[in-house]
Amino acid sequence: MAGLAFDEFYESYFDRVGRALVLAGADRDLARDATQEAFARALRQWRKVRDMDRPDGWVYVVAMNQLRDHWRKGERRRERAPELSDGAADNTTAIATRLSVREAIATLPARQREAVVLRYLADLSLADVADAMGCAIGTVKATLHQAMQSMRVELDDLEDEDADR
Repeated sequence: MAGLAFDEFYESYFDRVGRALVLAGADRDLARDATQEAFARALRQWRKVRDMDRPDGWVYVVAMNQLRDHWRKGERRRERAPELSDGAADNTTAIATRLSVREAIATLPARQREAVVLRYLADLSLADVADAMGCAIGTVKATLHQAMQSMRVELDDLEDEDADR
């Protein structure tokens, strides 16, 4: 991404990072604030950040750290991630699947939600997720495994509910 202009980077990733933070348990305002702070830091260090292999990964980690700092200072984390609404789309099956996955993510404990967001939405490597979460790679693997197991159960339950309707 060397040579990428900051405004292009911002346009490409700002909304994605904000949505990921909401899925991680932040309310929309806090997610927006943390995302803005992460991009402000990226702008101040743009020469360094743009030359990284994954500048978007750096921004996700900085934004997630902003959330953790905020929560440590006494603000409570949401017990469940809020529902997200998407605009109209042509494919109702894709929308239903996305909503089911979001509902399943919302049922996860906060630490598992963070791991899922960083690994699968931010597409960070296991090592990068471990660094961002301040734990060992083995812990990340175990956390992701538990999250996937919980989501499979939750998604199965959601499918059963849909079949009953």
